[in-house]
Amino acid sequence: MTQLSEQEIIRREKLQELHSLGIDPYPAAEYPVNDTSVNIKSNFSEETKEQFQAVCLAGRVMNKRDMGKASFVQIQDSVGRIQIYVRRDDICPGEDKSGYDVVMKKLLDIGDFIGVKGYVFITKTGETSIHATEITMLAKSLRPLPIVKEKEGEVFDEVTDPEFKYRQRYVDLVINPEVKEVFIKRTKIMQTIRDFYNNLGYLEVETPILQPIPGGATARPFTTHHNALDMPLYLRIANELYLKRLIVGGFEGVYEFAKDFRNEGMDRTHNPEFTVMEMYAAYKDYEWMMRTTEALLEKVALTLHGTTTVQVGEKTIDFKAPFRRVSMYEAILEHTGIDISAMDEAQLREVCKQLGIHVDPKFGKAKLIDEIFGEKCEGNYIQPTFITDYPVEMSPLTKKHRSKAGLVERFELMVNGKEIANAYSELNDPIDQRERFEDQVKLMERGDDEAMYIDYDFLRALEYGMPPTSGIGIGIDRLTMLMTNQPSIQDVLFFPQMKPEHKA
Repeated sequence: MTQLSEQEIIRREKLQELHSLGIDPYPAAEYPVNDTSVNIKSNFSEETKEQFQAVCLAGRVMNKRDMGKASFVQIQDSVGRIQIYVRRDDICPGEDKSGYDVVMKKLLDIGDFIGVKGYVFITKTGETSIHATEITMLAKSLRPLPIVKEKEGEVFDEVTDPEFKYRQRYVDLVINPEVKEVFIKRTKIMQTIRDFYNNLGYLEVETPILQPIPGGATARPFTTHHNALDMPLYLRIANELYLKRLIVGGFEGVYEFAKDFRNEGMDRTHNPEFTVMEMYAAYKDYEWMMRTTEALLEKVALTLHGTTTVQVGEKTIDFKAPFRRVSMYEAILEHTGIDISAMDEAQLREVCKQLGIHVDPKFGKAKLIDEIFGEKCEGNYIQPTFITDYPVEMSPLTKKHRSKAGLVERFELMVNGKEIANAYSELNDPIDQRERFEDQVKLMERGDDEAMYIDYDFLRALEYGMPPTSGIGIGIDRLTMLMTNQPSIQDVLFFPQMKPEHKA
């Protein structure tokens, strides 16, 4: 068992004393909150003071100063902080003042949740405050907060350790309330995307997370076991094939905010559990999807910032449409000086060697091209850029290019050197799709554990007929990183994946 610190022991003793005084430190009844710190501080004045004569707030104690017969307590509610003035004669109007001394001076700690009823006034120092007429204990804190202290512009004891911040996000949110803004903006991003597609008449849907085949992308899946059916199941790596089944079923446009899972590495832009928005629209192609994506991201930037320009570190990124378009082969030629458009697998291997790119012997042509682009090109695209017209080997679910042999109608959107979105003119020829799946099986037999399985049910769905369709996946985590100027994916996830803590 973990040994308690001195402060934790003292707080547990205070908890027992509250019980002995007949004070419930964790009351069950509803507390009638009727206002917020921000509303009071924004709207209180001499002209409006009659509206603030019976306020009721609740929040966490963040500071406490004893002034003898009175105390100043700062509480933090969900939107901000406000000062509470507590006078002994108001809280204990009779002769016996011991209740005030015991609770306010001895038993109330920083971190405790309290409820406050009273009226608003402005102190002699000009601070909008609440003159308390009643204080209620709502939850006793048994573990001290790592409080941030400021002195002459310097900050002391500020918690900046990533291990602490990501593992104990609940504490990070308390002591660094500005962190909330990142997650509020994340919600606004998702709501803006919802509104955008809803206005197009598209339907938000849900598809399975547990899947019999990990389809829709090339990635290593997480595997689990279904006991009742005695069969393996996979956490989805993508929801693409299920959404396209719905297009087969007659929906003209569907989208989903999906939790996807890939059993791969972790770094500043990858978490094994991540959020993707995928959308599929019938009777559209990738050219339409590029125009629509430009409009969508322009709207997201304007909603969050009031401008299409977004500051990301020292870079200013402009989401004003239209975005630059560069084909995959043109990008590689631009950044390596090598034209790989007519090369076979052996030649591509030689190019990787020439460029100093280490590749696995099991890699096929698609993976080799992907490695060249990732190592030599991707990081150069800071402003929004559509990389278009991929080699057919790289895109087993994509329609062949209408005019360029050996290519497919696909784009990836690169921003700040990273992929943000991936989109296709969807392959709807069931014969071609079966052959592409069979090519993936050959890669799997060579040892590629990210190759796609054959999804026979999806092939059956295509055989009933799927109209011309375009689809896109947008990484919500990376988009949030961009729109909120956060350097790591862990900063835009409430609870990023971490190793278990080692207990003594």
